[in-house]
Amino acid sequence: MNTERRTLIGLLALLCAAAVTEARIKLVALPERAATVIRLDNPNATLIEEERVLTLQKGLNKVDFSWKGVQIDEDSIRLQMLDHPAEVTLLSVSYPPGEAALVWEINSAGDFAEKVRISYLLRNIDRLITYKAVANKPETLVDLKSYLILRNFSGEDFAKARVLLDYGAAFEQGINHEETKQMLFVNEPNVPIRKVWKFDAALLPWDPEQLNNQNVGIPVSYEIANNQKAGLGEFALWGGKARLFQQDGHGGTIFLGEDNAALVPVGEKMELYIGDSRDIVVTQRKMRDAQVNLRKNNSGQVVLYDTDELITAKIENFKDSPAVLTMVQHIPGQWDMEQCNFKYTKKDAYTLQFEIELPARTEKGPAVKELTMHYHRRNVRSDAPPAPGSPPMPLGRR
Repeated sequence: MNTERRTLIGLLALLCAAAVTEARIKLVALPERAATVIRLDNPNATLIEEERVLTLQKGLNKVDFSWKGVQIDEDSIRLQMLDHPAEVTLLSVSYPPGEAALVWEINSAGDFAEKVRISYLLRNIDRLITYKAVANKPETLVDLKSYLILRNFSGEDFAKARVLLDYGAAFEQGINHEETKQMLFVNEPNVPIRKVWKFDAALLPWDPEQLNNQNVGIPVSYEIANNQKAGLGEFALWGGKARLFQQDGHGGTIFLGEDNAALVPVGEKMELYIGDSRDIVVTQRKMRDAQVNLRKNNSGQVVLYDTDELITAKIENFKDSPAVLTMVQHIPGQWDMEQCNFKYTKKDAYTLQFEIELPARTEKGPAVKELTMHYHRRNVRSDAPPAPGSPPMPLGRR
């Protein structure tokens, strides 16, 4: 009996040892990544896709994926078989308690060196887009450059990776933890620009003369069309900080300022603010604001009415060259235009935009144009706040 008992104990020990040494491949022991892709096409998250080769034996295999010190979103981890997807099957995933790790149980129909793709969302690795635009002296063209700034504070090193935005060519680039790299990915010379002055009636004072001689300027921007005619238009341009310069005519450049560019889809226009100008003056007044078509309740109180409104805007160009003024007007609620002497586009239900071309000033004085809008607002409630009928007071660009 003692001999049989010792034999049984020995067999149990061997079985336990076999269980401990069962195929359990740790990530750090795997061959180096065959390929890595860093996808930056979502501005809120970074997707990592890496390919590795797992040495699998026929039957059940256990594979550890651990990420101690690396900022991985564990709920996003995915495993995909690439060589034998019909013969290699992922059975289950378990998470050891207290560890930054998981264990895949994989069943293999044979002995395979299986190429797999592991994907996951990685935190604290992101990108910034910046622009540099240098205008020529006449301010008709810019040399436009855009840079990708890649920042890695994720805890993971990437010796070599393919970096993808949602547009443009991919980069072959390595980046280590706590490293920042800058890469040029748009370099387009001689991009046509249009210099635009913009008066927004909701932001700028209507009558600068009433502001006790305070300096009131109209915001000026360079307008760049994201289309093929401008040498662009292959993809949307992500938003980012833009620094603007102008050639001074003597081999140097003048710093004009910087702006935060918004996302510009293909076919749309990028506006880059360069400062305020006092060469164009807008004086706007409300000439009429009357209530018409009154509707009363049984007590004789007015509950609904329409309006009859007239706005005029005098536009003066003191420049020695022509200019284009973008005027933005706002009409709240339901409305219809009775008469307007300039064409406009509706940016939304309540916003009108005018593009007014101004000739250069003459010896007699500034070039002058006048906008007239005669419109009605419909079904205004008597307890509703009044429409903006007096000049707003904020100065400059907010």
